Amino acid sequence: MPNDDRLTELLDELSRLDTEASTTERGDLDLLGSVELVRAMSAEDRRVPEAVADRAEEIAAAVDGITARFRRGGRLIYIGAGTAGRVGVLDASECPPTFGTDPSMVVGLIAGGETAIRSAVENAEDDQDAAELSLRDLALTADDTVVGISASGRTPYVVGGLRFARGIGALTVAIASNAHSAIGAEADIAIEVVTGPEFISGSTRLKSGTAQKLVVNMLTTLSMIKLGKTYRGVMVDLLATNEKLRARSIRTVMQLAGVEAEEAAVALSAASGSVKLALLMLATGAQADAAASALESADGILREAIIALS
Repeated sequence: MPNDDRLTELLDELSRLDTEASTTERGDLDLLGSVELVRAMSAEDRRVPEAVADRAEEIAAAVDGITARFRRGGRLIYIGAGTAGRVGVLDASECPPTFGTDPSMVVGLIAGGETAIRSAVENAEDDQDAAELSLRDLALTADDTVVGISASGRTPYVVGGLRFARGIGALTVAIASNAHSAIGAEADIAIEVVTGPEFISGSTRLKSGTAQKLVVNMLTTLSMIKLGKTYRGVMVDLLATNEKLRARSIRTVMQLAGVEAEEAAVALSAASGSVKLALLMLATGAQADAAASALESADGILREAIIALS
């Protein structure tokens, strides 16, 4: 329990946060029917994409910075606590199967460690030194990007991690749901998506969490597009790790190369399962070795490799 002075300070801080505000409009939620509740909550949720779009320039700057560091062999590392931490861990875990990336390329760190992904770990978010220790364990370098996520924008775990990362020379990005945030002040790029009071006051897993998910989706998806992980709006660097993804690989080759399933399967086999390589071979008639060499010379960008071999 904080002492009286600290408690007064915390209450003052919280009173100034939009994410902690209450509105008299929703004082009768418990009296509404289910359909009315759905409509009321949906009306609030519709505000989130617009708030994210308002931060297009900051998000684009972050994407460009992340992409440049990826090209230098750097990593994207998310840090956060609670819902914000889980959003980062989720985005990191989905990159390998979606884009064929090494698991070390995008990493999610959450206050309290693995346990906190499924259960609350008391006081973990207040440990300002914990993120620094985890980033040291990862051997953070100036080629990396650290993205701190915090709805309030004041989480000590995130503040400490961003401060350390910036001192190392890494690119630092803050994602917050309040303007003029503490984490924004610690970052090179502040993405402050102000979503206003939550449907249930202070429940930042709602609009704030949705905004965080939309932003991290953009950071990884758009940087992967710039790295050539897609072609004509389709994933071409996916890893076929299960039956569904193997079928998707064949379907992708059929769709983009305009061939039947049997020809797509043969091409994928010759390309050792690589959708991108199979597409390049089908588009140019090149053999696997020559196609692989062209892809490497084109930094993995299929469109450029096709031009080079045509």
